[in-house]
Amino acid sequence: MSDTRPIRLTESSAPADQAEDTARADLYGLLATLFYRAPDAALLHHIAANRAHADDAGSPLGQAWNALGEAAAGTTEAEAADEYQQLFVGIGKPDIFLYGSYYQTGFLHERPLVAVREDLARYGLERHEGVSEPEDHIATLCEVMRFLIAGDDLAVSNLGEQQRFFARHLQPWVESLCDAVIAHPGARFYARAAELLKSFAAVEAVAMEMH
Repeated sequence: MSDTRPIRLTESSAPADQAEDTARADLYGLLATLFYRAPDAALLHHIAANRAHADDAGSPLGQAWNALGEAAAGTTEAEAADEYQQLFVGIGKPDIFLYGSYYQTGFLHERPLVAVREDLARYGLERHEGVSEPEDHIATLCEVMRFLIAGDDLAVSNLGEQQRFFARHLQPWVESLCDAVIAHPGARFYARAAELLKSFAAVEAVAMEMH
């Protein structure tokens, strides 16, 4: 299973007594991986083998997680790769763009991308060498959220920065992306991944408004 990520981070994990934050960081990390590249067989098996706890299975987020697990159980590595290629790569241009600028302005490489780059510079984050995707890619934004939850530098890895980054760079457009994926006739595994992202973003939005 590949752990290649779209930007360079300081590796760390949340303290053991912060189980909820650890779970949030892990889910952001998984979503970053899924939307950055198609899952390999090991990751599909991991998702299929881990179902929501009984106490959570009835919630929208728990249902979305279990639906993704069922989809993973019935998807081969080759099928996932073909689906990712069809949806997000394509020939000439993808059927579905994964960039915040597109959903907020109708164009790529616009002001939302500049705003993301400004915050990444402030956090001291940079892309891996060889990564060509613009930083307003959904995978990068999910990975930054993971860093803001689980990173060691409390000057940036704190709730205030999480709220700010989510409200500025994810909340304005992530639902539109998810709806586009869910509605695509070729989306099977990724329709379930988009439902999970949509449910998780809704939970995050409510939780952040409460703080």
